[in-house]
Amino acid sequence: MLPIQFGIPGGPEILIFLLIGPVIAVALAYYIYTDAEKRGEDNGALWAVVAGLASIVASPIGGLIVLFVYVLQRE
Repeated sequence: MLPIQFGIPGGPEILIFLLIGPVIAVALAYYIYTDAEKRGEDNGALWAVVAGLASIVASPIGGLIVLFVYVLQRE
């Protein structure tokens, strides 16, 4: 008997997406936090949490939107 991820069509692709999604969320949150701390912003942790949650809840596209908004407002 095959494991379930190999028994359904698209199983390996879905498994890879589910494994890469959290990695992208953590990477975006880490980048935003370190950049905000380097620039001396007080709310760097808040931006990191929002980017991480947006990446997990709304796919990596949500995290990229938060990153775009962060870059626009930081200057």
